[in-house]
Amino acid sequence: MNETLASTASLGEAILAHEPVIRLAVSVFLFIAIAAWEAAAPRRQWSLGRWRRWPGNLGIMALNTILLRILFPAAAVGFAAFCQAQGWGFLNAPGVSAPLAGPLAIALSVLVLDLGIYFQHVLFHAAPSLWRLHRMHHADPDFDITTGSRFHPVEIILSMGIKLTLIAAFGPPAIAVLIFEILLNGVSMFNHANLKLPAGADRFMRRFVVTPDMHRVHHSVMPSETNSNFGFCLPWWDHIFGTYKAAPALGYEAMTLGIGQFGSARDQRLDRLLLQPFIGPAGVYPFGQREKN
Repeated sequence: MNETLASTASLGEAILAHEPVIRLAVSVFLFIAIAAWEAAAPRRQWSLGRWRRWPGNLGIMALNTILLRILFPAAAVGFAAFCQAQGWGFLNAPGVSAPLAGPLAIALSVLVLDLGIYFQHVLFHAAPSLWRLHRMHHADPDFDITTGSRFHPVEIILSMGIKLTLIAAFGPPAIAVLIFEILLNGVSMFNHANLKLPAGADRFMRRFVVTPDMHRVHHSVMPSETNSNFGFCLPWWDHIFGTYKAAPALGYEAMTLGIGQFGSARDQRLDRLLLQPFIGPAGVYPFGQREKN
């Protein structure tokens, strides 16, 4: 028994030690697979196409990856291991760590972290100053796998700060954080992909995961649709908190994506993406702003 536990612990340590390589390998594999899938079975025709958008989108992704590794070299997984060693957080508290251990702690941690991402997403739609950062993600006039990584660097830094705060408060196991990070990255690529799924498959999958059609509603130019379907991974939070919208009013083919004022090919350049939060008004998208404009 002791040998089995020691072996399991050694495996866990080895996985955590190679966390950057594991995440990179999984990300590259999923990116290639999903990009090929959406090219073979696209849901919609691209308005600008990949080659006008991908340099900026991939440039933002590379910039954010480098920036996070410089500012947060241990990343979320390393910080979770540190918190665990220090006894920080709810799950590491005396009287809690024993009954809530192993697979139960991992499953509960993934749920809590995903719920945290949901509320963070709502927050970035609620405050006009945060929306200015987040709207760069929404301003993509198309919707494909690269849209899932198109976030302003300042938003990425703030998001990491929120995530680290949640980890310190809840105390999830490091392996749970690694699982969640891989899951969130993979599902974000999937639910932003320009994929055409059979209607029956989409209905079934929506019970357990945010599908491309479900999340595509969130990228509509219509504010009432933009402010719905906030979930990134699990679809349950939108149902629980009343933010779920089954389909766009105009249908998936006829709906318009993005934000009109940033829809040109020039707006998709890396330099323009970085400057976008400082251009023009916040607009009608943040909660409560339509009445003020």
